Amino acid sequence: MLRGLAGTWAVLGALLWGCGLALLQGGMLYPQESRSRERKELDGLWKFRADFSQNRRQGFEQQWYRTPLRESGPSLDMPVPSSFNDVGQDGRLRSFVGWVWYEREAALPQRWTEDLGTRVVLRIGSAHYYAIVWVNGVHVAEHEGGHLPFEADISRLVQSGPLSSCRITIAINNTLSPNTLPPGTILYKTDTSKYPKGYFVQNTNFDFFNYAGLHRTVLLYTTPTAYIDDITVATDVDQDTGLVNYQILVQGSEHFQLEVCLLDEEGTVVAKGTGGRGQLQVPSAHLWWPYLMHEHPAYLYSLEVKLTAQTAAGFVSDFYTLPVGIRTVAVTQSQFLINGKPFYFHGVNKHEDADIRGKGFDWPLLVKDFNLLRWLGANAFRTSHYPYAEEVMQLCDRYGIVVIDESPGVGIVLAQSYSNVSLQHHLEVMEEMVRRDKNHPSVVMWSVANEPASFLKPAGFYFKTLIAHTKALDPSRPVTFVTNSNYEADLGVPYVDVICVNSYYSWYHDYGHMEVIQLQLATQFESWYKTYQKPIIQSEYGAETITGFHEDPPLMFSEEYQKGLLEQYHVVLDQKRKEYVVGELIWNFADFMTDQSPQRPIGNRKGIFTRQRQPKSAAFLLRERYWKLANETKCHRSAVKSQCVGNSPFTF
Repeated sequence: MLRGLAGTWAVLGALLWGCGLALLQGGMLYPQESRSRERKELDGLWKFRADFSQNRRQGFEQQWYRTPLRESGPSLDMPVPSSFNDVGQDGRLRSFVGWVWYEREAALPQRWTEDLGTRVVLRIGSAHYYAIVWVNGVHVAEHEGGHLPFEADISRLVQSGPLSSCRITIAINNTLSPNTLPPGTILYKTDTSKYPKGYFVQNTNFDFFNYAGLHRTVLLYTTPTAYIDDITVATDVDQDTGLVNYQILVQGSEHFQLEVCLLDEEGTVVAKGTGGRGQLQVPSAHLWWPYLMHEHPAYLYSLEVKLTAQTAAGFVSDFYTLPVGIRTVAVTQSQFLINGKPFYFHGVNKHEDADIRGKGFDWPLLVKDFNLLRWLGANAFRTSHYPYAEEVMQLCDRYGIVVIDESPGVGIVLAQSYSNVSLQHHLEVMEEMVRRDKNHPSVVMWSVANEPASFLKPAGFYFKTLIAHTKALDPSRPVTFVTNSNYEADLGVPYVDVICVNSYYSWYHDYGHMEVIQLQLATQFESWYKTYQKPIIQSEYGAETITGFHEDPPLMFSEEYQKGLLEQYHVVLDQKRKEYVVGELIWNFADFMTDQSPQRPIGNRKGIFTRQRQPKSAAFLLRERYWKLANETKCHRSAVKSQCVGNSPFTF
C-alpha cells in the first residue's frame, strides 16, 4: 500500500513541489569554498557602542556610520559571534533596549577588488532583532528579524578604487513590538515619584532572555558574476530506487549549461543529469535514517552542480556541492512515518543559550550538545523557539537527529499580534526559513508558532493562512504549531497535520500533587484525539530542579521531584504511544537564562542538564528510557519486514 501511494505521490508531489518553488524568490545557499568560491569569516573583536541617549537615536542624528566609530566617541571591544548582554561589567548593557552599533574593518584580497568577474557578498548569519548595514558609510541592507541570514552584494563598493579594505557598520535594535516575531511591548513608567523621566521597560510573553547582538558569523564570500543562486531538492523512494528531484536557479546569465552529479559517500558517481530541473534515479539507494533507527543512519549523498555560463567577459564556471539525504515523510491518523516506517520522537527541546556568550554560536558548545544528545539516546529535538544556526542543522543531517524546525512565533498572545501587519511579517519569516532549511533531510516538520493564544477569534484565520502558505512553500513536509490551549477552544489546530501539546501537570497547577498526573494526561490525549483524529506529540513537559536539592518524599525543585514527575508522564506515554501518540520532547535539554523574576532563580531550571551541561538525576532516567525505546524500534523493524500497520497515509 505504501509503495503504491509513493509512486502516485512521486508525480503529484513533484507538481506541488514546483508550485512551491515559484513562491520563493532568490536563494540562500550556505556559503562554501569551492573551485569558484571563497569565504572570509569576520569573527573576532568588533568595535561596539550602545546608544544610551534618551531617544536611542543619537547614532543616526550624528551619523555614526559615516566615519570610523572611534571618531564619534568611546567604544568597547565586542566578540562576534556573541550576545552583547553578558560580556561586559556594565549592568545597563545587560538589560539594554534600543540601538547598538558594531563596526569592523575587513581586509580584502587583491583579486576580489581587481577582478570585475568576481562577485563579493556580505552575509550576516543572525542579527537580533532589526539590522541596518553600511559599507564605507553607504547603506547596503536592512533586515527585520533575528535567527535568519541576510546578505548584500557589495561588489561595486569594494571594486571602485579598488580598495584594500572596507569598513562594515551594523546597527541593531532589539526592541520588540506587538508586530515583531517574537512580539513584545514597551511599557513607559510615567510616575515620576517612582521612576526617572522617560523610564521604560521591555515586556515579553516568552520565558527566555531576549539576548541580542550579532549571534552568528558575519562573513564575506565570492562567486563568479554568473553563479548558482539556489538549489532545491525533494526526494522520494520507489521500491528500492531513490528519486532526487532537483531545481537549480542561475543568476547573471541567460546563456548557460548545468551539469549535475550525485556521488555516494565513497565518492562514486551514482547518477547524472543536465539542465536546471530534473530527476536523478538511484538504484538500491541508501536511505537517510534517523539516529538509532537503522544500523547505518544519516546516509548523505553529495549533489555536485557545475555551471558553465557565457558573460560579456567570456565563459565562467561556478561549482557548488549540496549534501542530500534520500528519505520520505508521511503522516497517518495515528503515525508519523519516515521511509514508510513508524517513527517515535524521543528527544528534547533546546535553546541556543550558554554562559557569557548568550546566544552566540560556539563550535565546542555545539559539539558537546550533540555528544550529550547521542549519549542520551535522543533522536529528535525542536528548535524552540526560533530557527537555530545553519551549522546545527548540518550536524543534524550528519548524525541523524530529526528536527521540528520552529519559527520565532513565540509569545503571540495579544490581539494586536494577530493583525494583518503581524501576519504579513510572519509569512515572510516562514519564506526565509523554508528557503534556508528546505534541503535538510533532518527537518521533517515545520512549526509556525509556540503557545499562541489560539483561542482568540482572529487566530483561526491567522493560522489557516499561515499554515496554508507554509505548505504552499514546501508541500513535502507536514506543518504544525505547538499549543497549550484547551482542545475545545483552539481555533488553529484544525489546520495542523500533527498536534503538538505542551502541558505541565503538577507544576504550574496542582503543584506538588504528582498523583493527579496520570489521570490529567490521559484525559488530555483522549480529548485531543477524539476531537481531531491526528497523531499527537507531547511537545513539552517537565519540572524545575535545582542541582543538588534532594528531598524524599519528593518536593518541588528537588531532583527527586523532577524525576518522579517524568516517571508519571512516562506511564501514560507508554500506553498512548501504542495508539496515536508519536513523540515526547522533554522541556528542557539544559537550564537557560530568562528575565529576572521571583519565580526564576537565575534562569529556568527545567533542564535535565545544567547550563554548564552537567547531568541531573533526570538525565540518567531519560537515558535509560530513550535507549529502551530505540531498542524496541530496532526489534520491531527486525520482526516486521512487511508493510507498516495503520491507516492509509497522507504522504508529503
